[in-house]
Amino acid sequence: MPMISSNPDTLPATDEPGPDLSGLRLALFSGNYNYVRDGANQALNRLVGYLLRHGAAVRVYAPVVDEPAFPPTGDLVDVPAMPLPGRSEYRIPFALGPRARRDLIAFAPNAVHVSSPDVAGHRAVSWARRRQLPVLASVHTRFDTYPRYYNLAWIEPILTAVLRRFYRRCDGLVAPSESMAQVLRDQRMNYDISLWSRGVDRDTFHPGRRDMAWRRENGIADDDVVIGFLGRLVMEKGLDVFADTIDDLTRRGFAHKVMVIGEGPASAWFQARLPHAVFVGFQGGTDLGRAVASMDVLFNPSVTETFGNVTLEAMACALPVVAAEATGSESLVENHVNGRLIRPGAIHSFAEALRAYVTDPALRARHGAAGELRSHDFSWDRINRAVAETYLRLIRQKRAQR
Repeated sequence: MPMISSNPDTLPATDEPGPDLSGLRLALFSGNYNYVRDGANQALNRLVGYLLRHGAAVRVYAPVVDEPAFPPTGDLVDVPAMPLPGRSEYRIPFALGPRARRDLIAFAPNAVHVSSPDVAGHRAVSWARRRQLPVLASVHTRFDTYPRYYNLAWIEPILTAVLRRFYRRCDGLVAPSESMAQVLRDQRMNYDISLWSRGVDRDTFHPGRRDMAWRRENGIADDDVVIGFLGRLVMEKGLDVFADTIDDLTRRGFAHKVMVIGEGPASAWFQARLPHAVFVGFQGGTDLGRAVASMDVLFNPSVTETFGNVTLEAMACALPVVAAEATGSESLVENHVNGRLIRPGAIHSFAEALRAYVTDPALRARHGAAGELRSHDFSWDRINRAVAETYLRLIRQKRAQR
């Protein structure tokens, strides 16, 4: 059975003390642990690294591909999966598979973590419930909002009901923001919902990464005000709203430059839609920190994120953020303090918020500084410790129930 092991020490750690996790044996199920890079799977890899450093035993069950986006942290066991129709870069686990089941039995976990409500995740929950093992589910994206971007909004109530059945079979949920946790409570997904927020690597993201020479190399003048997009180029990130807003700003005669960081299946559409924008493609590590810090304001119109890693990274680089008033962003952006929160899809309001930052450098600096100060609250080790303590609590509760 394919199994890949990687050194968890490749992920940054801090010196903050943590709990003794030597008694924890965790089976983690993910639909995408490392084959396509996104904020959710990078958070999972950081969590596994933290658990291993504090003595836990962890086994990850997820699809394995020949050329993953990055090496996995910990031991990775392959599960059967097939390409997602129309989005072949993603794979859908459709079973646990006999070999993964044998490995599970041999590993003998005392807790199970499911991070995706796919078929393999459902099977993992059933496997754990039969053995009276606690199950924690982490919520990483607003799956219930995706159909509206593909003219299938009528499916959303059905999808919400399917998700409710999945999450109610778990012993607890962790959500990346209080706003997302409240959405889950309102949807009656579970009655044990705690927070697993996100951290930011301050060695990578800080104002000192700003590089004027790099900007010039990409055709950006020193006095250009750069409105940035950061993320995977897929329609559910609000690319249409971003483009329509930029059109509105341009028609009103406010000079600016657009920089797009990322790649994805909608790249060609976005480049055709914004022919004058600077597309710098995928950036990683310190290159990503340089690109983000070289913007002047981040525009994040997406409503599908449950946290908004890109928003936090921009804040750490002292950028003001204009974002949709939605889960995730609401927990990071304080309106008129470190950015603006705008009603989703309100093109003219988005454009007006951007206009204020384009034309007022003092406002940009003041709100950027406030965001940078706010970003100091997000320590990866402190955040991951909360998840580790949730595992231990659920194990204690399950033992008491027995």
